[in-house]
Amino acid sequence: MIGYIEGKLLKKEDDRVLILANQIGYEVMVPVFVMKTLESKPVGDQLSLYIYYQQTERQPRPVLIGFNLEEEKEFFQQFISVGDIGPFKAVKALDISIHDIASAIETKDVDKLKQLKGIGARTAQKIIAALEGKVGKFIRVQREAPLAVGQEHITSQVLDVLVTQLGHKPNDARQMIAQAFKRNRSISTPEQLFDEVYRGERFHGNG
Repeated sequence: MIGYIEGKLLKKEDDRVLILANQIGYEVMVPVFVMKTLESKPVGDQLSLYIYYQQTERQPRPVLIGFNLEEEKEFFQQFISVGDIGPFKAVKALDISIHDIASAIETKDVDKLKQLKGIGARTAQKIIAALEGKVGKFIRVQREAPLAVGQEHITSQVLDVLVTQLGHKPNDARQMIAQAFKRNRSISTPEQLFDEVYRGERFHGNG
């Protein structure tokens, strides 16, 4: 079963991407909130996604659904456990951040959930009944604030070292860098970014 794909972005469509990995092109569906993060990513760039693999007797053709973070994939699996919501409906419905949807579920905000594409009042109430109390941990999964001018360049330098020299997975390295910028938005050199990344890792290790 496929759980993670890393490769070159060959094509982008409305709700899916084509990724070339080991000479094989994988067609991966992506929820709306994930596609928004890929809008500025050019074809030919490297892309890594965590994969939810869907294959059933009624749907024998395998379907791959991709996410930037493992937590997003985990939330998706919770979301489709609700009656009347299958993977295809969820891909279209999840058009705002996991953080916002989880917050709406935990605060029983039916109106907020009704804003999701294809979700009416009855389904919104079903979602709350099924998931309230189970999705609190996803409230902290927020899309990072955009980087300041110059920080993109620093990020690419540090990402390259973390992946090619230190052996981190690209997705893990990106998360480490995002967390570092979250802790300290004034980082302006690669050295400062490295220090902040490893300060976070040491803190994690002690926890």
